[in-house]
Amino acid sequence: MGAGKQIGLPIMSDLVYYCQPEIENLVHRSVHSGTASERILAAADKLFYTQGIRAVGVDAVAAEAGVSKRTLYNHYPSKDALIAAYLTARFRNVAPSDAPAREQILGYFDRLERILADGSFRGCPYVNAVIEIGDPKHQAAGIAVQFKEQRRQWYRALLERMGVGDADALATQLQLLAEGVLAAALVRGDPSLARSARAAAEVLIDNALSRRRRTRGRPYRARRPSNTP
Repeated sequence: MGAGKQIGLPIMSDLVYYCQPEIENLVHRSVHSGTASERILAAADKLFYTQGIRAVGVDAVAAEAGVSKRTLYNHYPSKDALIAAYLTARFRNVAPSDAPAREQILGYFDRLERILADGSFRGCPYVNAVIEIGDPKHQAAGIAVQFKEQRRQWYRALLERMGVGDADALATQLQLLAEGVLAAALVRGDPSLARSARAAAEVLIDNALSRRRRTRGRPYRARRPSNTP
């Protein structure tokens, strides 16, 4: 598979991490319904995620979708184009929530535990794609970076709403916690690790808020004039 042009995606105000079975079930119901393009994409999602991008050829995708190979190429001119469409389709924009920002962040870790406990989780599709393809110049790598950055920006926006200082750095830390859970729980088969990550996230957030309160409550002290000419 050759490298392709990176696909640009707009930064979303909020998003859901669609590694979870909910989208799997939705896509699988579409394999034998909808337009030819939709059936092909649904088949690619099912096969690429469950069997691997490298292991699945376009012949298998066409057969799963119930279309000819020629029809597949009419909609997706190359396997690379189909891979890009598969990954892009997993982006989901959701309406902004009025729930407290802290609850939204911690609730994300609760959702991760449910995802991991479902039994259908086979790793983050973006990470899987980057590892399988192994080419940093492939468009899949660019899509993966964009997805991860959008999710980090989601954390940052919620932290800024809370008035946390250095929300950018804390957003990175929270994302690393989530990424670690996905990897560790997959290896150990223990969804409860998401609770440990949630507890760590709670400590990080509360410490940041505590520092903010201390800083605001600190009396102003004029800086002494320097004796240096």
